[in-house]
Amino acid sequence: MNTKEDLINELLRENYLNSLNIIKAFEKIDRADFVLAETRDEAYENFPLAIGHGQTISQPATVAFMLELLKAEKGHKVLDVGSGSGWQTALLAEIVGEQGKVIGLEIKDDLVKLGQDNIKKYHFKNAEILKGNGWDGLPEQASFDRIIVAAAGETIPQKLKEQLKAGGRLVIPVGRGLQDIIAVDRLDQDHFEEQYYPGFIFVPLIDN
Repeated sequence: MNTKEDLINELLRENYLNSLNIIKAFEKIDRADFVLAETRDEAYENFPLAIGHGQTISQPATVAFMLELLKAEKGHKVLDVGSGSGWQTALLAEIVGEQGKVIGLEIKDDLVKLGQDNIKKYHFKNAEILKGNGWDGLPEQASFDRIIVAAAGETIPQKLKEQLKAGGRLVIPVGRGLQDIIAVDRLDQDHFEEQYYPGFIFVPLIDN
């Protein structure tokens, strides 16, 4: 059975983890606090785990890859769409620090409660999880420096792009079957730039 250190060393060795702030977040925020009791023995394995309702806590390598791509910084305001059991929300709360803000968005009531209970273990004052439809984002709290999505849409939701600040970045998996992770940069009010990273599989971004 792997330990947390084993998992982090694997992610370092395979170049998924590179940035010191993300490495420190992985060291502090324990994935075992965000998995179901019946899969706790597998918390430090590098694969996704079921959290109920057809959803998963993502593979650690994929989470690390997406956080490296997101480039969240101290003081950033981040929207975490598809927050699930709250692990990525907690990682982001650690990364952006007390001056930052992270809002998790989850559509399933039971997962909202699960995520809320899990992030309470770390007593964050800069993080919360709300119920909402990921396709719509959170317009009443926009705009965001960063938006990250942990489920795949068939297209990039236009409303999420609109909720980015100029200079902001959206990281989202898109497609059916084998999917691309796409990094979308908002260059200014009307212009966006996209970078594609193929070869991933996510659960679908649902709207009900």
